[in-house]
Amino acid sequence: MPMFEGLGTGGEKTAVVIDLGAAYTKCGFAGESGPRCIIPSEIKKPDITQAIKVVQYNINTEELYGYLKEFIHMLYFRHLLVNPRDRRVVVIESILCPSHFRETLTKVFFKHFEVPSVLFAPCHLMSLLTLGINSAVVLDCGYTEALALPIYEGILILNAWEALPLGGKAIHKELQARLLEECTVDTGTNTGEGLASVMSSLPEETIEDIKVRTCFVSDLQRGEKIQAAKFNIDGKAERPQSPPDVAYPLDGERILHVKGSVRDSVIEMLFEQDNEEKSIATLILDSLLQCPIDTRKHLAENLVIIGGTAMLPGFLHRIMAEIRCLVEKPKYKEVLATKTFKVHTPPAKPNSVAWLGGAIFGALQDILGSRSVSKEYYSQTGRIPDWCCLNNPPLEMMYETCKAPPPLMKRAYSTEK
Repeated sequence: MPMFEGLGTGGEKTAVVIDLGAAYTKCGFAGESGPRCIIPSEIKKPDITQAIKVVQYNINTEELYGYLKEFIHMLYFRHLLVNPRDRRVVVIESILCPSHFRETLTKVFFKHFEVPSVLFAPCHLMSLLTLGINSAVVLDCGYTEALALPIYEGILILNAWEALPLGGKAIHKELQARLLEECTVDTGTNTGEGLASVMSSLPEETIEDIKVRTCFVSDLQRGEKIQAAKFNIDGKAERPQSPPDVAYPLDGERILHVKGSVRDSVIEMLFEQDNEEKSIATLILDSLLQCPIDTRKHLAENLVIIGGTAMLPGFLHRIMAEIRCLVEKPKYKEVLATKTFKVHTPPAKPNSVAWLGGAIFGALQDILGSRSVSKEYYSQTGRIPDWCCLNNPPLEMMYETCKAPPPLMKRAYSTEK
């Protein structure tokens, strides 16, 4: 139960804020400074050894409905410990979230848990609420992709978004391949055995822990040398000196030796340009080029970088160095016409900035009441309005003129009988 909820004038109860990410879910209450819990976005079945990811876009609706129902039930009755019928819900979503997923999630909230209202809020826009600004380029480096989206005067410039499938998932895949190929493990009887000869794969939780504890992002000059030595086109590139190896205990008997060359080079895949000269640093510049020319300078001076991948040591310093280096190249120098780039420091860790913005927005009860979709509206229409679709017909056109349209949200839910 939120702190000091019993105090006040008898208003409605604070909303539940849920940031349902591909890897981790942050949930808590509106008006608080941090989420109550951060848990993996997965459920466990007794007859299946491997956990099932909840955020899946390529499965049928009935199966997805069952997974979401079980996961949301766990959030409410194991972590938040509140009655879902008493509280509105703010869901932080990505702009790339498919419609069938958000519709299934809405059905779970309204049909199964009978919440009074649901509001879907884009994570890029919510992150700006934590800073008190209304214009910025927000780069969300998450688990499945990195997505850059400009926002000007509180309006998302949807035609200027840029994305690449570079995130925590891609790093984990690369790290596992490098560990199996290059690293050794000490067992109870033998030392220096290849990891691939001992085990065929590593659990993703172990790979993530190795990434967090041992890997880091090199600076620009060192990173360029590592990339040159990796491809070594002319045969003359030399790799800079590797950091020390790290002994990582896998269990009570086996100790994995993580090579220094793996620690400093596995993250370089985010900054290596592909055949189309795209990298995680070019996302920001390419999205700026698609913005109106009179907004570019203001947006370039307001950069916000969020997401769990952005928490890697040295990530922020490296991406700013990459941007300042790229902007001197002819592709951007002649068109962008600005060399000043500034990045904001949000008042929360990068992985929970969007959740904090949703908690701030959810605490504004009057605004939340007018923007949310109520249970009455959903029961009559059976649909959830798509915030990014400008072609939705107005409410008065969806009903006969003699009938009043359903309310979007009743103001004071706690006073209704």
